[in-house]
Amino acid sequence: MSITGFSFPTAIRFGPGARREVAQHLLAQGLKRPLIVTDRALGALPVLAEFKSHLAGLEAAVFAGVFGNPTASQAMEGAAAFKAHRADCVIGFGGGAALDVAKVVGIAATHEGHIIEYAWDHPRVRAIERELPYFVALPTTAGTGSEVGRSAVISEDDTHLKRIVFSPKVLAKIVFADPELTLGLPPHVTAATGMDALTHNIESYLSPAYHPLCDGIALEGTRIAARALLTAVSEPSNLQARGDMMMASMMGAIAFQKDLGAVHSCAHALGAVCDLHHGLANALMIDTVLAWNWEAAPEKFDELAHVCKVSGGGEEFVPWLRALKYRAGISGKLEEHGVKREQIPRLVEIAVADICHQTNPRPCTAADFRRLFEEAM
Repeated sequence: MSITGFSFPTAIRFGPGARREVAQHLLAQGLKRPLIVTDRALGALPVLAEFKSHLAGLEAAVFAGVFGNPTASQAMEGAAAFKAHRADCVIGFGGGAALDVAKVVGIAATHEGHIIEYAWDHPRVRAIERELPYFVALPTTAGTGSEVGRSAVISEDDTHLKRIVFSPKVLAKIVFADPELTLGLPPHVTAATGMDALTHNIESYLSPAYHPLCDGIALEGTRIAARALLTAVSEPSNLQARGDMMMASMMGAIAFQKDLGAVHSCAHALGAVCDLHHGLANALMIDTVLAWNWEAAPEKFDELAHVCKVSGGGEEFVPWLRALKYRAGISGKLEEHGVKREQIPRLVEIAVADICHQTNPRPCTAADFRRLFEEAM
């Protein structure tokens, strides 16, 4: 694999070793004092130290305060670190949580008020009026595709509700997508993040919204992920499979500007109530929700089955998907992952309030969500 450059719309440097280009790029922009925003685990691993070794000429500081689902307090602490370092740019280094926090650190560092006040549905939403610090992104997982997204999902600290800060201004100026950064991911993380990428592509394609451009990207992203996921899990050092999953992840994030569906509404609720990893939550719900969706879009399920080389057509797509996630090591019902039946009413409440299901192939009521959660238990 070689390094390739392209834009869609974000400039992307894709391929093994792309991380080594960061310092030269920032220096060419006249930038010298980056704040690296990463998560607590990565901050203690050799992968971050190795990346920093390629930042000659830069005076880099590290904020490694991200953990679990990204929260507003983490973003505000990151903004404080930005100011303390007198940083002139932000490097997002990590999975979806770290990248989501990295996107909004610049807002909190240069604007008044609390970061939650910049969420699109805040009752007194603030506008992003100033130019944000230069931001570059390096994904270390292949799941959310946050590196190419124009939104950041940030949870309220007290309620754990997920809020979305949405603006083209939070897009990275350039993404350095280096599959070598994912080689150290353990199989269970590879599986969960990979299922996240697959879910993004599948739900985007199934959305009834009109966006043929995204449909094409979502189908190809689904094809690539279906081909590469099990290899990435079972052969962690397979760079081709790692690169394929990183590409499928970015494609899913680009495609879901078309919108998502009820799988994500369920996953957002599970994240808020039970603090489940987002990719795992998607994986635990996807076959239950898609089986319910099949009758609303059988032709699209036929297309999904075709690109995934599933014999038997669209009716066999959900059984194939269920078998795929089991082979990737994701098994069990919600209860086996710590979800309690008495939490279902709260899960339903949050899922109904989530906007993703508004573009589900079938209209989804509170009763439908209750039935889906109960079936998945």
